[in-house]
Amino acid sequence: MKLEIITPDKKLYEGTVRSAVFPGSEGSFGLLDNHAPMIATLKAGKVELLEDNSKKVEFTIKGGVVEVLKNKVIVLAE
Repeated sequence: MKLEIITPDKKLYEGTVRSAVFPGSEGSFGLLDNHAPMIATLKAGKVELLEDNSKKVEFTIKGGVVEVLKNKVIVLAE
């Protein structure tokens, strides 16, 4: 799935990932390919990504919102 992480200052990440784990405001949750459409709020914590080449990537955020639609994930983060 395609994933973008955007902050008010810059685009932190853009690429294709196998999976992603987010610090949801109601608890941590993960996304895989073809996930159902959703919108969720995020709390401070780590975003963990597993890229298609099996490389693990982590980002620390202060909060935000994630949208999943048609195998594309957009994160608006602080």
